[in-house]
Amino acid sequence: MNDTVVSILGADAGSQQRYLDTFQRSEFLTPEKSLLSAILDDAIHVYRKYQHSKNREGKERYREAQAWIRHHGNDWIFDFDNVCDLLGFNPDFIRRSLSQSKTQPAVHDHRGRRRPRPRRAA
Repeated sequence: MNDTVVSILGADAGSQQRYLDTFQRSEFLTPEKSLLSAILDDAIHVYRKYQHSKNREGKERYREAQAWIRHHGNDWIFDFDNVCDLLGFNPDFIRRSLSQSKTQPAVHDHRGRRRPRPRRAA
């Protein structure tokens, strides 16, 4: 799992620390928790990546992720609420964090990109 969930947890240091304690030590992560964390991470990634998409495929992927995240209930083992509960996260907190991130501009990671060299006069 990458830093997607950590960025959603925002300034809540306690939640960030619980996440890091649980998922940064992958040798203690059961296969079931690995699957659940991958599902949650993928949904958050798709939600954030395609939230401003202009093409049909991107809009559809966003709507699917949004519907899964917004659905309240635990009828199915892979419902958003169940996944969050089984991983030790508060689903409403993650929902709020995602909805707040929509109003903030996306942060782009520029590491690893080469900066263009300034042109010199000949």
